[in-house]
Amino acid sequence: MSDPTITVVFDQPSREYAPRMPMSAHYAMTGVIENLRAVEQSVLWYTEGKGEEDLGVHFFQRLAGSELLKTDVSHGVVTVVLPASPLSYEGLIVKIRWCVRVRLFFAGGRDFVSEHVFDVGHVPPARLPGEGRT
Repeated sequence: MSDPTITVVFDQPSREYAPRMPMSAHYAMTGVIENLRAVEQSVLWYTEGKGEEDLGVHFFQRLAGSELLKTDVSHGVVTVVLPASPLSYEGLIVKIRWCVRVRLFFAGGRDFVSEHVFDVGHVPPARLPGEGRT
């Protein structure tokens, strides 16, 4: 079975959002989605870098069973009002990323995850001392 493809189009082409601003993302699936057991849609933030990685879920919805049969899962929309924090951050040691995640679960235990990153707030990236000077 080949993996499906999930494309996401954000309502802000720049993918940049202010805190407490509405965010909307439309997604479409192509490819083989036979034997689909469930679809999860979420908006979350996570950290990358040194130390333990953290994750916070802002929005979560799961379609399974009879709900899945009633819905055309080949496309959907996720709409939320973003929180005040945490803000996206591109640090030297730690990064905070926001994303829309669509996760598919198939019969037999196989799953497929597609993440699409966007920014909340505008925090300049961290720089080493002296970096960026000409």
